[in-house]
Amino acid sequence: MARLNANGIEIEYETIGDPQAPAMLMIMGLGAQLTTWDDGFCRDLADRGFYVIRYDNRDAGLSTKMEAAGPADIVGAYGGHPDPAYTLDDLAADAVGVLDALGIRTAHIVGASMGGFIAQLVAINHPDRVLSLTSIMSGPGGEDAVPPTPEAAVVLVQAPGPTREERIALGVVARRVLCGEGNPFDEEEEKRRVERLYDRSYYPLGFGRQFVAILAAASRVPALAAVTVPTLVVHGVDDPLVPLENGRRVAAAVPGARLIELEGMGHNLPEQYWPLVADAIAETARQASGVGS
Repeated sequence: MARLNANGIEIEYETIGDPQAPAMLMIMGLGAQLTTWDDGFCRDLADRGFYVIRYDNRDAGLSTKMEAAGPADIVGAYGGHPDPAYTLDDLAADAVGVLDALGIRTAHIVGASMGGFIAQLVAINHPDRVLSLTSIMSGPGGEDAVPPTPEAAVVLVQAPGPTREERIALGVVARRVLCGEGNPFDEEEEKRRVERLYDRSYYPLGFGRQFVAILAAASRVPALAAVTVPTLVVHGVDDPLVPLENGRRVAAAVPGARLIELEGMGHNLPEQYWPLVADAIAETARQASGVGS
């Protein structure tokens, strides 16, 4: 892994694949780290001819923590008075800053969950930098967003315990809820994933500030109508955190977007679907008329 400077902050990143191949920028979600993108899935994309770049958003992983902003007022944000330390548009500018720092003019943009919100805003705010757009388990934001189920909503605000063991246990419970009711769940494997992420970086204050940025965001539906690049929307049928209707609304908002709905998938990307999703992303990218770097 390596570090670069963008927009006055330091961003941790990693690349996989041939630097001469078309660039594919991977943007992860709320409180998530670049390693939340599974190595196997990233290799699948690199094997399909892309230079894959994954990075930690600000306030997550090993990138700059916005400590001067202090704790987020989540209660106030839920009450309709969000005061975000930064906006999703700022996070989209960070994504473009990653490309700038790496000397990459244009890229295929892939985002999951909050990363999908950011990816959409890269396409909206910086259209000249985007070759194709993929939005995974994401939504339109603002008044057009369909809220999570009550069980998934609790996961977002449940307070962690004081010990490593309690925090990891809560992380496993959250993953079980978010995978969707009745879907396969390998508890031991998920525990190993949570442990790796926890030991790399644990920073709940950043989660809170990112969450308020989401709550402060307006609907992207009107602006998505102007997106002209090839667009793919991937969503799990059983997603309890960002219910399926969110993905349908994003796909309906972008002219010509392709929507893939996956049975047995919640707010996650099961390994069984990696080849299918990687193929769909590659097919979407091939529809773009430009080059990737």
